[in-house]
Amino acid sequence: MPQTSHHRPTNNRIRNFAKAMRRAPTDAEAAMWHLLRDRRLSQFRFRRQMPFQSYILDFVCFERRLVIEIDGSQHADAAGDRTRDEVLAREGFRVARYWNNDVLQRRTAILEDILVQLAER
Repeated sequence: MPQTSHHRPTNNRIRNFAKAMRRAPTDAEAAMWHLLRDRRLSQFRFRRQMPFQSYILDFVCFERRLVIEIDGSQHADAAGDRTRDEVLAREGFRVARYWNNDVLQRRTAILEDILVQLAER
């Protein structure tokens, strides 16, 4: 079914925003991407700042239906994140959330946790 013009601007807006986010990642996102890109983590393919429905996923491994979100303090107890996680769960995704400072300071522990998450599928 073709998209109507009513939906196209929203989709284009999300895609354009995702592209902008890829061009200007946070320090934690850049560090995580360095670890995940080019199948560096056990040969799993990750994509970054990936539009999905009305959301942008920080990192996603479609093969294992795992979304990795790197969050700053603005996400502490965010109701919007819970809603988003519920939507993703209905679509068969699991969401792993990590704080920016943990990604920057505890990379080995984060990678070990991600490997556990990947193995669960």
